[in-house]
Parts: sequence; C-alpha cells; structure tokens
Amino acid sequence: MAASASSPASLFASPPRFLTLPPKPSPPKPAAIVSAFSSSFYSSSSCTISSEPRKRRIWKEGEFPGITDPSIPATSRPPPPPSKLKEAMRKRKEKRRTQAGAWAPTVTEHLSDLIAKKQWTQALEVFEMLREQPFYQPREGTYMKLLVLLGKSGQPHRANYLFDTMLKEGLKPTPELYTALLGAYCRCNLIDEAFSVLETMKSLPSCQPDVFTYSALIKACADASMFNLVESLYEEMNSSSIHPNTVTQNIVLIGYGKAGRYDLMEKVLSTMIESTTAKPDVWTMNSILGVFGNKGQIEMMEKWYEKFRDFGIEPETRTFNILIGAYGKKQMYDKMSSVMEYMRKLAFPWTTSTYNNIIEAFADVGDAKNMEYTFNQMRSEGMKADTKTFCCLIRGYANAGLFHKVLSATQLAGKVEIPENTSYYNAVLSACVKADDLMEMERVYHKMKDKHCRPDNDTFSIMIEAYKKAGMHDKVQYASNSLALVSCECWNRLWDDPVTPEKLKRVETEHSDLNQGQNELPESLNQSSDMRTVLALTGRRK
Repeated sequence: MAASASSPASLFASPPRFLTLPPKPSPPKPAAIVSAFSSSFYSSSSCTISSEPRKRRIWKEGEFPGITDPSIPATSRPPPPPSKLKEAMRKRKEKRRTQAGAWAPTVTEHLSDLIAKKQWTQALEVFEMLREQPFYQPREGTYMKLLVLLGKSGQPHRANYLFDTMLKEGLKPTPELYTALLGAYCRCNLIDEAFSVLETMKSLPSCQPDVFTYSALIKACADASMFNLVESLYEEMNSSSIHPNTVTQNIVLIGYGKAGRYDLMEKVLSTMIESTTAKPDVWTMNSILGVFGNKGQIEMMEKWYEKFRDFGIEPETRTFNILIGAYGKKQMYDKMSSVMEYMRKLAFPWTTSTYNNIIEAFADVGDAKNMEYTFNQMRSEGMKADTKTFCCLIRGYANAGLFHKVLSATQLAGKVEIPENTSYYNAVLSACVKADDLMEMERVYHKMKDKHCRPDNDTFSIMIEAYKKAGMHDKVQYASNSLALVSCECWNRLWDDPVTPEKLKRVETEHSDLNQGQNELPESLNQSSDMRTVLALTGRRK
C-alpha cells in the first residue's frame, strides 16, 4: 500500500492545483480521517486571533462549522446544502400546520409524502384511494411523479399499467410522459420494450421523441455495451435534426469508460470540446473521474482531474466526493483526509455522499469503531442517512463479526423509514451468509419477494455461495437457474406480477405444453412454482 503512504501535498503526480496543505509528519492511518472531523468541527469555535479582523459566519450555528474568509466575494461562496434547505422548508411547513390548529393531512399530501419517501407500494394504494374520491380529477403531474417513482423502483410493467390507466381516464399523452415510461423500461434493461415505446412516440405527431427521450435510451444501450445501437440512435437523431446535448454525450462517455473503450471516450470528449452546443462541464468531469475511480485506477483519475482543470472546469462537492470514494476503496486514508480538509477550507459542505464514502471505507475493512464514529457525527451534523448509509453499516458490522449490530442497524433503518431496495436486501443477505445463518437468509429472501423487490445477479450469487458452503446442491441448482433467468423479460414480469396459486393454476392450464415438456427441464426447476411460472408466462424454456 505504498500509494497510501504519500503525503497530502503529493495528491497527484504533478504539484496539486487545489491542495496546498502541509505534509503530515506521521504515516497515514484510518484515524487521520477521524481527526479531520474533530479539527474541522471545533477549530473555528475554539480559537480566536486578535491580530486579524473577526471573520463572519455565513452558516448558522450547528449548520456548518466553517468560517467565511472576508477576501472571498459573496458571489463565489457556495449556497447552503440542498438538504438543509429542504429541512428548513419542511419545518416551516410543519410550523404553519401547527399554528393552524387541528390538522390532518389530505390524501393528496399523503401521496406526495410517500412519493418523496420512495415508498411506491403505499403510494399506489393511496393513489387508488384518491381516484375513488368524488373531487378527483386526473392530473398529468401526478401521473408523471408516479411513473418516475415506479421506474426508479424497478417496476416497469406497473408503470405501463399506470400509463394505460391514465389514457383510460382521458388524459392526453405527452412526450414527457412517454419518456418517463421509456425511462422505466431502460432502468430495468428492457431495451426491446423501450424501443417499442420509441416507435409509438414516432407514430404520434404530438408526442415526437426529443433529446431527453433519446438520451434515456442511449444510456440503456451504453450500459449494456450495445454501442452499435448507440451509433444508430445518433444517426436517427441527426436525421430528425435533434442535436445531442452535454447530458447525452456524458452518458456515452460513461458507457465507453465502463467498457474500457478509452480511445472512443477521448474521441467523444474531443467532439464536445469543439462543439458549440455540448461543451464539457463539471458533470463531464465527474463522469470520467467516477469511471476511473470505480475501477480503482487512481493515477488515471488524477490525470484526468488535471486535464479538466486545464479546460477551465472547476470541481464541485460531488467531484470531491468521487475522489474521497475512490481513495477510500484503496484505503488511501491520507488522501481522503486531505480532500476532506480541503473541502472545509474552501467552505464546500460535506453531504450525505461524503459521509457515505467515509463510512464505506471503514466498512470494507471491518473497522466498526471508526465507522460508528463517522455515522454518529453524520447524525449530529443533521445529515439524513439514506439506503447506501445503512448498506455500508450492515456490511461493516458483518465484516467485523458484530452480527447483533446488524440486527440493530436493520431495526433503525425501519424506524427512520429507509427505502428498502435490492442493494439493501443484498447487504442483509450477505450478512446472514457471513453469520452462517441460512434459515435467516431464506427468511430475508422471502421478505424481499413479499416486498416486490426484484432480486439481481448479486442476490443469487450470494445465495449460491451460501448453499455451496452448506453442501445443499439442489438449492445451488435452483439459485443457478434463477441467476440465468435474471436478465430475461419474463423474470421482470414475474416480479412485477407476483405468483399466486390461482395464477399458477391458470397459467399451467393455458400452457399445457409446459407440463408435457417438463422432463426437458432440470429437476430443481420443475419443482419450483416460481420457475415454472416464469417459463410459462412467455412460453420460453431455458
């Protein structure tokens, strides 16, 4: 780990442009990150210098502990963290409700709260309740929010059903609504269905696809490394006089970077530099830094950082979070702490992502003590934890062998209403495997199914590892078959429309050829009602 022994002043190969902190006298340790907390939190309030004019705070007490340098113009100071603004607005809203006397939230307000909390099942239930009210009028904005929520929650076919409901209620479709539906399919890699939506849009004069529609589809193709489709979509945009914007180009850059096509990535970047409509911006910078950071290619990440600075692009909070995350994965604690201190020095706020990256660095090595210290400091700063926060905590406790704290973390996540997505359940499943508790692992998996949370490759890989370790070969076969079907369209339909005994009987009656050909299937597959339904729903056999 020679790279991590470098001093903060040698953050990059060339003299750093943004970091001028003095070198540390001692070798870097994880504790250096913890000291960055305390030195930054208390230095501004515990010392006064009589020879200098008193510096004026631009943050409220407890909101941000930095001090404003009078030499920095007010226009160049960063705005308050978005999370703080949202929290202040929420408190003002609650205060008005309290002052108004007895108050109960309306159905529409409750629906908005559920959408904001990403609780899609409850949101759909409340929406059905809203539709039964005598005052109900279908609104495009409500459907748009629900379509986006279902897309982000991995429920594309429910989004399609909702879209059909909207049409039955007499609302006219718009390009934005169709793009939201297409985006729901793209998020689940259902590219054929997404192209079908695109063709429907092109057939409607009032719903022609725009640059945002094509950008969503290009992202899905780039993520799947289908670069031939990316090129054909570019040609289609050109023939329709739709010019790709910076967002579109950034998407392609990430796709090429993830696939290791660095020559094509640089070609696209050169095109952006010469363009008048799609100039590279800080998101371009963050995209490329993120590609190399996630791959652990620190030197390339630092090289590209310097290149973008040469282009005149200044870093932002997310840029520094990417650097911290990349250094954390490599356990380069000295560089992590240096970037953190530099953020404080320039009054860049630490965000939830900043804390998540630090917690993740400690979680990866099972350092539960420093992980807990960071989490507690995060809460004392008023930062709201998210799903990734608890995924890191659960993984960190499991790596440290503190399985009773895994339970405490899951209970706390439920108490603060953290959205439970596939990554969250995978973290809990992995903890169960580390604890050699197969019974609890299967219980968590069934709960995952009950919550309509779609398993992915990691889910079944974790289960296969556990079953192999226990010598349960029949269940290894079942999990392996499930893993092979994850990318199938029929698998997505299964998890959008859960299996019931009545449905299974109906499907088997309609597809009697499935029973006749059962001998063609592996025994473990025939014994599984889930697998039989998956195959029957589309008439496919694996």
